[in-house]
Amino acid sequence: MNAVASLKGYDLGSRVVSYDESDAILYALCVGAQPGQLPLVYERDLHVLPTFGLGLGLWAVEEAGELGAYDRLKSLHAAQQLTVHAPFPRSGKIEMRAHVTDVWDKGSAATVDIAVECEQFTATYAIHLPGSGGWGGERAPSTPRVDLEDAPFRADTYIAANLPALYRLTGDLHPVHIDPEVSSGYGFERPILHGLCTLGIAARTVAEAAGAQPWELRELRARFAAPVLPDATLTVRAQASGTEVDFDARIDTTGVLSGGHASF
Repeated sequence: MNAVASLKGYDLGSRVVSYDESDAILYALCVGAQPGQLPLVYERDLHVLPTFGLGLGLWAVEEAGELGAYDRLKSLHAAQQLTVHAPFPRSGKIEMRAHVTDVWDKGSAATVDIAVECEQFTATYAIHLPGSGGWGGERAPSTPRVDLEDAPFRADTYIAANLPALYRLTGDLHPVHIDPEVSSGYGFERPILHGLCTLGIAARTVAEAAGAQPWELRELRARFAAPVLPDATLTVRAQASGTEVDFDARIDTTGVLSGGHASF
């Protein structure tokens, strides 16, 4: 059997991850929270953004990469899902469990789905593996597309040149976001922004379209359609039906997040 295909069902074990209020505030600032948004940046009444948990679960992605079935330095984050079960404490320790739920054959590539579960959330990280497909396995189901060309909600966020370096301090340490040699090996002209940072910005932003607070997020999914090079403006487009929001994100005319959906 293909080495990557054999990962399906693999138990990645458990991990206890700790954080404090400063970690949660740093994350909120990295995804665009403003100084006046006190519930996100002030420990007095702190609300932890649910997407903060996605960074806490990255140990499982690293654990899967260490198994040796593929070169983790050639992998890319393809899509993300998040279901929130309970609010995050302002600080503390969270015990997580993880396993490989699915492996999909895309012909010239493969996708590995890694699920992380804990009391607060369940997250699934879809990891794209170039050159690892072609064994005749099942293809991943397609996601319906929503046309957002005339979406009524739009919000712009400037992606500063130093944001990838800052976001690494949240624990997302893949060298493609800081090392020019590594990013060049991927075909990028310079280090790119973390997909989870782009998604965190979008999730925080589209809460407004639903008339909700960003910490009230309950469900989230999106695909990473293209890399984000810093020193550019990210435009999030959204349309809401009550507390359900369809969204995407673009840099100029290039879609960087597609198939986005959030529930609050």
